[in-house]
Amino acid sequence: MTAGTVITFYSYKGGVGRSFTLANVAVLLARWGYRVLAVDWDLEAPGLHHYFKPVMPEQPEGGVIDLAHDFLAGAESPRPHAVRLEVEGNTLALLAAGRDDDSYTDRMQRIDWEDLYQRGFAEFLERCRAEWVEDYDFVLIDSRTGVSDIAGICTAQLPDRLAVLFTANEQNLKDVVNVVRRADAARDRMPYDRPRHLVLPILSRLDESVEYKRAERWRRKCAEVVGPLFRNWLVKSVPEDLMLRHLTLPYIPFWSFGEQLSVLQEDVPSAGQVSFALETVAAVIVQQFDRTDVLADNRDAYVASARDRRQDFDLDLLVSSPRSTLDVADRLVDELRGLGVKAARSSSGDLEILDRTSGLAEHLCLVVDGTLSRWQVTEVERFLRHTIGPDGGQRRLFCVLTDDTDPANLPGFLRNLRYLRFEPGVARDLHDMITGTPVGEGDRDREALRNAASALRAIPDRLPTVGRLSLVEQTVHDMSTALDNGDLAALRHFSVDLGVLSKPHADDGQAIASQGLLADITTLLDRIDRRIDASTD
Repeated sequence: MTAGTVITFYSYKGGVGRSFTLANVAVLLARWGYRVLAVDWDLEAPGLHHYFKPVMPEQPEGGVIDLAHDFLAGAESPRPHAVRLEVEGNTLALLAAGRDDDSYTDRMQRIDWEDLYQRGFAEFLERCRAEWVEDYDFVLIDSRTGVSDIAGICTAQLPDRLAVLFTANEQNLKDVVNVVRRADAARDRMPYDRPRHLVLPILSRLDESVEYKRAERWRRKCAEVVGPLFRNWLVKSVPEDLMLRHLTLPYIPFWSFGEQLSVLQEDVPSAGQVSFALETVAAVIVQQFDRTDVLADNRDAYVASARDRRQDFDLDLLVSSPRSTLDVADRLVDELRGLGVKAARSSSGDLEILDRTSGLAEHLCLVVDGTLSRWQVTEVERFLRHTIGPDGGQRRLFCVLTDDTDPANLPGFLRNLRYLRFEPGVARDLHDMITGTPVGEGDRDREALRNAASALRAIPDRLPTVGRLSLVEQTVHDMSTALDNGDLAALRHFSVDLGVLSKPHADDGQAIASQGLLADITTLLDRIDRRIDASTD
């Protein structure tokens, strides 16, 4: 298991929204499926527990100051002081500053941090840290402001990363870069293997609603000042002022009253809302400060990739089809299932249902008949909003074209994709592209059998002409002979022919299938089903 990442949220001055940011990012990460521990190390003015009240089933009985008292009492390892929070069944825990009662101040003030370190508290903290990164994907530490022993613990010894919050004024900008340099110098003197900090500068509480031009001037000034903090992780082609724009939390007066979790109230935020910016911050953390070129090009895809990285999809592939090719899509789904791919056909034109199912399947396959339907355009737009793309993302878009579809008439965003024709082996090709492994010989045989069964079940009760009915009868006979001879290649070929012959017509046809043909179909289906069952035992 990969060790978790420790990130300290720090601000040189107070009142910048540091605890608000940490609490909401913690909830986002937990909702996205990551195991998160929030630690309140702002011991002189603790407040994280106030933000988490809506999701806190019980008040903390201990916290950070109790780690110090555990050590003084001779404990070899930290005792469990974190409380589990309720965030949609996901793992989010809070290690508070301590029990919130009248004894807290006295217990906190009795801690002599210099004496603790002389006694070996640093090693004890290392054991705490080791347990945290084993149990959690992300440990978010809320540090006190300024320069102090406690701030040094949070900025020098414990973190892998720093998230530094500041506002657009001289007091905040004055020492924000120097604080990071001092933290790097301090950790260089420590006997622990810690690389130099990667620092996430976050411009907080920028009010653009009234003085837009002044806000822009200050944003550019902030980008110039904190520019050195980007140099060891930002992709060279991405301007620092553009990245800081993505890392700017807007000032929204509503969220300045009380301690609130905006991400629980703004479930699907739009640009301009604070939760939209918080999602971007959380995504950079998940991506380990990487792939910032993608963030610059497509913020929504970047966030979606972070959100979906831990997602368990119900399906491997969702097949989208216009009404004209529903039979084609159903046959394709049957063949994919026969190869072990969890597939289903998208069948609803209800946008609300589409919103709920946008994360149903890891990949999307478009069956295109001539041109994309309006529904398919909507479906693919929403899918692409949740993926980085075929070259960099986990989720992929595939195209299967009918014979009547000219690739030159496809929309621009589909022309660069490799397309497939609906012909024998297309399900196998999709299987190989999704799984990255070719279908085995046994799988190919089962595919041929399942394709044959699917084609037989698709024969309509009526056919357009007696001649067409006669061809269907002959093809069913040929399929039976191929099965007798164990010639699965011929069976596959006849199955395709049968699919073409069985295409429905608007007048439903005048030639009615005879009882003899229906009996032959039933018998052949029973034989094929037995062969399939035997091949999977």
